Amino acid sequence: MELAVYKIDGTESGKKVTLDDAIFGVEPNDNAIYLDVKQYLANKRQGTHKTKERWEVAYSTKKLIKQKGSGGARHGSRKANIYVGGGRVFGPKPRDYGFKLNKKLKQLARYSALTYKVRDNALMFVEPFVMEAPKTKEFIKILDNIKANDRKVLFVLAESSNNIYLSSRNLENVKVKPANELNTYDIMNATKVVFVDGVQDILQAQNRR
Repeated sequence: MELAVYKIDGTESGKKVTLDDAIFGVEPNDNAIYLDVKQYLANKRQGTHKTKERWEVAYSTKKLIKQKGSGGARHGSRKANIYVGGGRVFGPKPRDYGFKLNKKLKQLARYSALTYKVRDNALMFVEPFVMEAPKTKEFIKILDNIKANDRKVLFVLAESSNNIYLSSRNLENVKVKPANELNTYDIMNATKVVFVDGVQDILQAQNRR
């Protein structure tokens, strides 16, 4: 399959990119996508939640009432979980939510996500460009030219560009990433994926490893 490469002014450059079927034309695996997205979201969790247990609550250990004769239940301490301010039973503790996935499965998930974008006509290529300084207005104009200003856009660069990143940082629905940081979540979360020409070569090189 071939896709046209556009200039940043929205016109076709005359060049076409041939998509590698091993990356953009695989049989999509929805379970692989699910697991990779789940891992991505799990790794973003801080896992710092914590409640005090009975031994951590700062209350006197003095016995509240005598053991027998009150007509009520026995109570030994205000630290018990049945009292307001008492320790919580089996409360959350700090933990790591991350889990392991095989590299091949994560690769399959990324390629499956890219295949879906190709099928939905949600992938396009633009010529490499340089921004001399961080200019959000200029970046918005580029989005307008390629008709991607009203959507969630994932801009994938062949190599990191600080000026392009800073130009897009204040735009809520735009995310800019270098090719080596491309992940399944960002692909699936975007309604339009824009590759700078050359990204496909990096993905092909990664696929041959």
